[in-house]
Amino acid sequence: MNAKAQNTGKAWVDPDDAPELTDGFFEQGVWQVGDKPVSRPEAQQEMARRRGRPAGSGGKVSTTIRFDAEILDAFKATGDGWQTRMNDALKEWLRARRV
Repeated sequence: MNAKAQNTGKAWVDPDDAPELTDGFFEQGVWQVGDKPVSRPEAQQEMARRRGRPAGSGGKVSTTIRFDAEILDAFKATGDGWQTRMNDALKEWLRARRV
């Protein structure tokens, strides 16, 4: 008896030998959004709605503005979220000026 025979792996299975996934196969499945079972059209609608960037708060406006390089470098050096911190700093400046 060969001692190595016990340690041999399983034979390679060609992935092309897998059965074809037909419409019938998918019809047997249960469509879910989270833990809630839904119909196929509802699931497809939910998948389409979630595609892309998440919706923002709607209260911000895109614009182009120029800052001194040292200002941008200082905020960028604080890491991810520097734009939010810059926005917060400008809000704080506005609040101080209104008083």
